[in-house]
Amino acid sequence: MNVPAALPPLAFDPMILTAITDGAWVVFNLSSGKDSSAATFATMKFLDSVGHPRDRRLAIHADLGRAEWGSTAAMVERIAALAGLPLTTVRRRAGDLFARWHQRFEAGKARYEALETYNLIGPWSNAGLRFCTSELKAQPIGQALSRMLRGATIINVLGIRHDESEARARTPIAKADHRFAASDNAAGTRMLVWNPIVGWSSQDVFEAHAALGIPLHEAYTVYGSSRLSCRYCVLQSLADQRAAAAAPENRQALIDLVTLEARSTFSFQPTRWLGDVAPDLLPADLREALVRAKIDARSRRLGEASLPAALRFQRGWPPRLPTMAEARVIADVRAQLLARHALANLYPSPRAILARFAELRARKAA
Repeated sequence: MNVPAALPPLAFDPMILTAITDGAWVVFNLSSGKDSSAATFATMKFLDSVGHPRDRRLAIHADLGRAEWGSTAAMVERIAALAGLPLTTVRRRAGDLFARWHQRFEAGKARYEALETYNLIGPWSNAGLRFCTSELKAQPIGQALSRMLRGATIINVLGIRHDESEARARTPIAKADHRFAASDNAAGTRMLVWNPIVGWSSQDVFEAHAALGIPLHEAYTVYGSSRLSCRYCVLQSLADQRAAAAAPENRQALIDLVTLEARSTFSFQPTRWLGDVAPDLLPADLREALVRAKIDARSRRLGEASLPAALRFQRGWPPRLPTMAEARVIADVRAQLLARHALANLYPSPRAILARFAELRARKAA
């Protein structure tokens, strides 16, 4: 089964085709990025061709707050309207993505002060810990749909493509999603994920925009981004970060994030400081603070590298009590970091460290 209008074929799965035939709700996850928009319009054409009822389709958008380009909300509304889809916008109740990064760092400092972690935890999400996606997108969307469409079969349409990354190259065409609708839930709600353009190339996507008259976000057309995500994304290329920095409306977001880099001493990406992308856009005092943060980051990494490897954080931590010599190293490293972040040194001596480890192990055994 192909999409009309000479577009590349969509990817299908028997489970999805059966659900469509049975009248499932089809929900289009819109970000105003090129992939979600192309997936929406191409899939809409297919659904029309097989007689799927339009009143069982809707669009949904997860608003990430200050992290999003200022024009994103209006573009999402425009795309949904052009597609003829009612739009629902959801948000994380506990704050936007910027707030989540701040909350993570504050929580990490509190745990470090209490010697509940071995290393200081930074604020940022990363490729291996994408809470920005799970907590800010998937969770608000999944929870909203499970309430709105209780008892229905729901097909979530995403614009994921295999050639985006090595990780996404393993993305299936479709799968059951039990995160927000357990297989045995009383209402009988069933959720599926469908990636209909998973086999498309980036060129295919841009050609679909041209063929179907789908508007492109200014991140592409004005600033030359290769993809649309947050203004500044932890997975973003340097070229796309520079493109984002070229947009005057993104300057405050840049300043806010670099301020957290400087305060936390953790770079926005593992190998690159966001403050180095467009330093001319930063206030002089922030540039100076970032220089000090880089020095402190190096000191933190060296100090934490000197910690006894056998005591590194793991499930069921701590694995054993440190020796007196190990406790002395731990106390010395912690003293420097606690002072840098104006935290109380609750366990300043080797004996206090030993006593705290014994307390933690007793709590674990209880």
